[in-house]
Amino acid sequence: MASGVLGVATPEEIAKYEPVIGLEVHVQLNTRTKIFCGCPTGFGAPPNTNVCPVCLGLPGALPVLNARALQMAIQAALAMHCTVNSFSRFARKNYFYPDLPKGYQISQYDQPLAERGELEITADGAKKVIGVTRVHMEDDAGKSIHDGFKDSDRYTYVDLNRSGTPLIEIVSEPDLRSSEEAYQYLSELKLVMQYVGVSECDMEKGQLRCDANVSVRLKGADKFGTKAEVKNLNSFRFAKMALDYEIARQVAVLESGGRVEQETRSYNVSTGETVGMRSKEHAHDYRYFPEPDLVPLQVSDEWLGRIREAMPELPRAKREKLGKLSLSDYQVQVLTATQSVTEYFEKANEVSGDPQGTANWIITELMALPDAFEKIAPEAVGTLVRKINEREISGKMAKDIFAKMIATGRSPQEIIDSEGLRQISDTGALEKIIDEVIAANSKQVEQYKSGKTTVIGYLVGQVMKVSKGQANPAAVNELLKAKLG
Repeated sequence: MASGVLGVATPEEIAKYEPVIGLEVHVQLNTRTKIFCGCPTGFGAPPNTNVCPVCLGLPGALPVLNARALQMAIQAALAMHCTVNSFSRFARKNYFYPDLPKGYQISQYDQPLAERGELEITADGAKKVIGVTRVHMEDDAGKSIHDGFKDSDRYTYVDLNRSGTPLIEIVSEPDLRSSEEAYQYLSELKLVMQYVGVSECDMEKGQLRCDANVSVRLKGADKFGTKAEVKNLNSFRFAKMALDYEIARQVAVLESGGRVEQETRSYNVSTGETVGMRSKEHAHDYRYFPEPDLVPLQVSDEWLGRIREAMPELPRAKREKLGKLSLSDYQVQVLTATQSVTEYFEKANEVSGDPQGTANWIITELMALPDAFEKIAPEAVGTLVRKINEREISGKMAKDIFAKMIATGRSPQEIIDSEGLRQISDTGALEKIIDEVIAANSKQVEQYKSGKTTVIGYLVGQVMKVSKGQANPAAVNELLKAKLG
């Protein structure tokens, strides 16, 4: 009996097999209104208030495509280097569910908006290109809320506010070979969508959801195994855990002489297991046919060109650009983790002219404090770094100024001017302070002259104390050594 990892297979058994994973990711587009009507898409409204005859599926109500949703879908496709088809059409995907009031979903089938793209990821230290099969548009279903634990006291509530929210479905090729690669693919996909501005990808609000198709085969085999689909994975961590479990489960089935069934499964967060839901649907089960109430989509070369020209720089390009600034791989990863942090760094660095110093301040100081990015403008951080490099202030003074910037919202220049926090680099002024310190610390001076040179640190500290931290430490060191011979 197979046992061990996750209770379903041993590490030795799992090591004999290669997972094959493809992901279907649903991304909610960041429009103000729904895809086929004018109802708002805002999150958190009272149940069943953001609805109308169109998204309620009432007889006689006709859909009208949201042009902004189409533009965002095209932007998303271009961000993944897809070919945007000049001609595509909507189709009806028929199935029953309590929160699907029309009895069908408006989606795309054999003629999608875009095809043949790719997304580059880094997993286990190696870069890998994952193929993107297609990107198509569709409307979202509503939401079912299940309440109660006993059969006699169980209720299901339906909220149709989400019904009709614009989605794109991004279908990958079965190119992923581990849960880690799947995790990195989802992370990069989310980042790309945020950089392009087509979605906030807030998983807690259901703006990014994932279904995973998983199979295993013996290493070296060419033929794919039978796949199972794991539905509605709403966090990257849970997706990774679900994939690890499902891979181990399928290996255990095969190792025990069984056969993997093609089915749809769900992931139970409480138990850490995937659970069978139903046999896997095929396309013909949905009885697809062209949507009769919507004309086919025709994307002109001129419009596509305008959208392409307006595309922002993508995460991969940002990482390459920052990598040329002699930043470490770690710094680049942190600074490009979100678009807002990347833009903050670029604005700050433009003022400071010091990529390394700017990166250090952002990573070690700003990221350690809540709301620091909102309280301090990037230009202020750039100014602070520049003044350190110009020796107008010391690193220690800069931290004091930074704390005052957080507390008051004032600029570095205002704080320096109002509190006289400039570094003393004038040789004459420093020599006067140094002479006082030497006269007051004859014992340490004698220790230094007798060979105990480490005592100079104490003397530098005394100079800094007398100068209230404003003496230039480097200049103090040089002058002390010269005076002490």
